[in-house]
Amino acid sequence: MQYDIDEILKAAIQIAKKGGNHTLQYFNQNVEVEFKSDDSPVTQADREGETLMREAIQEEFPDHGILGEEYGRMNGKSEIQWILDPIDGTLSFIHGVPLYTTLVGVLIADEPVVGIIYAPALDELCDAAKNRGARLNGTTCSVSGCKELSKATLLTTDINSVREYDMDKPFEALLSETRIHRTWGDAYGHMLVATGRADIMFDPILNIWDAAPLLTILQEAGGSFTDVDGNPTIKTGNGFSCNKNLFKPIKKIFEQSK
Repeated sequence: MQYDIDEILKAAIQIAKKGGNHTLQYFNQNVEVEFKSDDSPVTQADREGETLMREAIQEEFPDHGILGEEYGRMNGKSEIQWILDPIDGTLSFIHGVPLYTTLVGVLIADEPVVGIIYAPALDELCDAAKNRGARLNGTTCSVSGCKELSKATLLTTDINSVREYDMDKPFEALLSETRIHRTWGDAYGHMLVATGRADIMFDPILNIWDAAPLLTILQEAGGSFTDVDGNPTIKTGNGFSCNKNLFKPIKKIFEQSK
């Protein structure tokens, strides 16, 4: 299939903005919350945002495939797949916390090549494409230069997930080794690492639509996104972001915690 990665990147930015900006109509508006079969929350903003994003992709790239959190997969055999999460951090969204994001990841031949993290309530957008670098609101961004865990800022989404997925031991080790920790979580935490404002973001559980943009963005920002075994993948179900200086000592902590 013929493709132009710069054209896809440009479209992905606009599609993330379209979906994300639509969610602002419901932000801090006491939107009704429903719960899916896995007990995760969903709102009208999630559903409408994904619908708008899907429609935009279908109009511009009718042969491409789409996988979204809310409406599943279409054109699953296409070489080019768009992976969408209209609201990553729905719990933040429904509580009026502006750290939720809209995510777009594009895979070509199963390889992540484009990633967008857009925080509409903050008007912050981080974009990246393979071999084209990463940017925050159009300006080149990169991970921090922190070289020691003792000076690092550690982020995670919530402590309950750490416990639920039996990651207590490595997480406690990371807490003891790092300078401070905060729960500025979900994809926004990974964006903070990619833009040098934090040093480590750890997620014990990630669906593919949560992880889809992360590998491209972190790699293009000069950093690393891997699963807890150190594999650069979006499909294992967990992951951590960091700069390359910190990768080996963090990986060692996970190895020693098995």
